[in-house]
Amino acid sequence: MRKKMVAGNWKMNGGLASNESLLQQLRSVDVSRAGMVVFPPFPYLQQCVDHAAGSGLEIGAQDLSEFENGAYTGEVSGGMLAELGCRYVLVGHSERRTLHGETNEQVARKAVAAHRAGLVPVVCVGETRAERESERTEAVIGSQLAALLGVAGSDVLASAVLAYEPVWAIGTGLTASPEQAQEVHAFIRTRVAAVDASRASTLQILYGGSVKGANAATLFAMPDVDGGLVGGASLVATEFLEIHRAAAFAA
Repeated sequence: MRKKMVAGNWKMNGGLASNESLLQQLRSVDVSRAGMVVFPPFPYLQQCVDHAAGSGLEIGAQDLSEFENGAYTGEVSGGMLAELGCRYVLVGHSERRTLHGETNEQVARKAVAAHRAGLVPVVCVGETRAERESERTEAVIGSQLAALLGVAGSDVLASAVLAYEPVWAIGTGLTASPEQAQEVHAFIRTRVAAVDASRASTLQILYGGSVKGANAATLFAMPDVDGGLVGGASLVATEFLEIHRAAAFAA
């Protein structure tokens, strides 16, 4: 049985005071049935690591460099994140792919860098609205997975989490139906199984795209949906805890 998980991507939001209030409400969460991770902006990582200490709440970073060190101004390495106390890191979020031009191959190299640093890469894949409407969802995600599997291989997958985030559903209020999410998650698991069947059966695949307390239960009830990558709702403690309860109930 795969353990459920909810991950909160704060994006470029938060502040010292609001973070402290939110973390105080989240740190008492029961993670015996479903894990919880939050991904704050870089400046607040130390604050969040300190506040999460002694609880089941895990902290992750929103990105990392594909390089370990060197003349890469503005970049942060996996080793630095691990030393700080992070356990997870987002890799290839759609906003990084769109706004910063990250390629499938670069995303794969970042996943390798995270693995080498002892971090769990949460690797994001997904299609745009135009790609879905032109019935290219599987082709697009298949290409993203091919690059990941080709560069990173099954060794990295052994310590990775995948997140399906339909770009057309991120921050738009639109959400893939449970059946649409299940169809893509099953496709992802099948593609991974072609390379490593044993890993595919245990691989956590999260759904990300306007996940809320109102729709979490029906999404997480799908057999291949192992939790959620949550955006704005993760900044509201009551809403994020409701999503987590839905994941724990579905476990």
